Order: sequence, then C-alpha cells, then structure tokens
Amino acid sequence: MNKKSVSKSNKQEDKVRLNKYIAASGVCSRREADELIQTGRVKVNDKLVKELGTKVFRDDKVMVDNRLIQGEKKVYLLLNKPKDVITTTDDPEGRLTVLDIIKTSRNERFFPVGRLDRNTTGILLLTNDGELTSKLTHPRYQVRKVYEVKLNKGLKDEDLDKLLKGIELEDGSFRMDKISILDINNRKELGVEIHSGRNRIIRRSFEFLGYDVSRLDRVMFAGLTKKNLPRGKYRYLSPKEVSFLKMYRFDK
Repeated sequence: MNKKSVSKSNKQEDKVRLNKYIAASGVCSRREADELIQTGRVKVNDKLVKELGTKVFRDDKVMVDNRLIQGEKKVYLLLNKPKDVITTTDDPEGRLTVLDIIKTSRNERFFPVGRLDRNTTGILLLTNDGELTSKLTHPRYQVRKVYEVKLNKGLKDEDLDKLLKGIELEDGSFRMDKISILDINNRKELGVEIHSGRNRIIRRSFEFLGYDVSRLDRVMFAGLTKKNLPRGKYRYLSPKEVSFLKMYRFDK
C-alpha cells in the first residue's frame, strides 16, 4: 500500500456518523439525532444535511437548530497507576491496561498522556483532548515531572553529580533537573525531577551508572499530584485543574 492510500485510509477512520457525533455532544440520543437530521434541523459546515448515515470529521462545524455543538465533551481523568499495569488502550497479550481499571458509567473515550512503564507506579493523566495531549507531551514545553526512586544501593556523590551535569546514553545525552536525598542514612531513596519524556529514561540513567531501580513512583505531573488518591483509584479533574493544565507553561 502506498503512502497516498495509507493517508486516505487514516483520514476516513477519523470520520464518525453524524448521529453519533450529535449524541456524544449530549444534545439527544442517536435515534433522536436521526429525527433532527431528517427534519432539516442539522447543518454541517453551514450546509443542510438530511441524509441518514452521513459521516463527519471530529473537527467539522456541526449545528443543531443553528446552535454550534461540540461532538465530544472533553474529559480529564487522573489515575494513580498500580504496578503491573500497561499504559496503553489495549494489549495483544491480554495483560491488564490502565483502561481496564477505569470503569465509568458514561460512554467516554480516554487516552493516556505519555506513558509509565509496567513496573512504574503513580500519577497518570488520561483525556480525549488531543490538543492538550500534544502540548503536554511535546519536548518544547518541558513539562515538569517528579518521581520517588528507590535504588538497590546508596547513591554516591560523584554519580549524583554526573546525573545533574549530564550522561551520554545510547539515544543521546541526558541530565536530571533535580535530585534530592530522601533517606540520608542509606541514600537509596531519592526524589528526582525531570522534564524529558524519553522511554524509561530514569531507569536507564541509573542502570548506566550501575544501579538497579527497585521502585519508581511518579508523584507529580504538570503540577498535578496524587494527594488523597489511593493506588489504583482515579478521579475527574476539577474545572480549576483543567484551566491550570491548559495554561501550563505553554507561553514558551
């Protein structure tokens, strides 16, 4: 299959039935949406549409009774991810995913913002807001992330300096923004702040210097914390938190 046909195929997958689009906006049910379409009360991109089965793109302009609607309500959810859970929408091997944990009564779609590897626990944002997801995962905006790390042995001063000044990994140089010693008696427990979203970057950095990470827990992401959110539980973000996220350092 050539690139042109692939692009066309992907574009078609972005389309949804008009009645589903209207129902997802909360205006009415799909059956009632069909009635609205048939009676000439729906416009798509300023053109009257009466044909059932019509498909639209998610960013098309859809109006019901001359009122602009939003096809899918944006939702934002915070999960305190447990260990041994895959950060993906589905898994071919049948392993437990973050979406298996989220059971809501509403017909909502969620997608993880970034990833936490299977053995990493902690805060994970899920949403259907593609624009916000792109910003939060784009390297340009350097979104702040804080982790609690437990090593198999105490961190040496010289290795701490290397991690802060920068090390050379197989996929390029990397340095941690901040490192705090949480347990001064054995120096195994650390607080680490980074902005990189590279795959397994914290684990790989410590392994590069001869340490094994026995526990990795993300405690903060883009200003959001897991305070009062037990492991394996989730909650919807408040309007204030959503507004904060949308403004988060995106003036760079």
